[in-house]
Amino acid sequence: MYRKIMVLILAVILCLTGCSSADKPEKTEDLEFTVVAEEEIPQELRTLIDSKKQSEFRLTYSDAEFLYLVAGYGEQATGGYSIQVKDMYLTKDAIYIDTELLGPKKGEDVSATPSYPFIVIKIPYREEQVIFD
Repeated sequence: MYRKIMVLILAVILCLTGCSSADKPEKTEDLEFTVVAEEEIPQELRTLIDSKKQSEFRLTYSDAEFLYLVAGYGEQATGGYSIQVKDMYLTKDAIYIDTELLGPKKGEDVSATPSYPFIVIKIPYREEQVIFD
């Protein structure tokens, strides 16, 4: 009986140590960025956002000077939502960006109409792949 328990414990330990998630590539540099005001979004990008805003989406858009990174969170039942950029950095191969949708604060007056929160981030144009976490 003791031997069966030991075999079971060892099997569980092996399974748990073998189940680790892949590490993210090493951060080489934090990236500075600008959150773009709605009235400053290029018209072509605005059209793309409007066509996708009903559901959650991530996209990139570039012009001659800038790379725009967009994270949209789809239809929300009310207003009062905001989006936080938790992290944005460069690795040797890619740009990583992590955003989070923040709900209305307790007691905050919010509109009862649906909203479509999104954030547009602008950085100088770069060639690296963009990965949304």
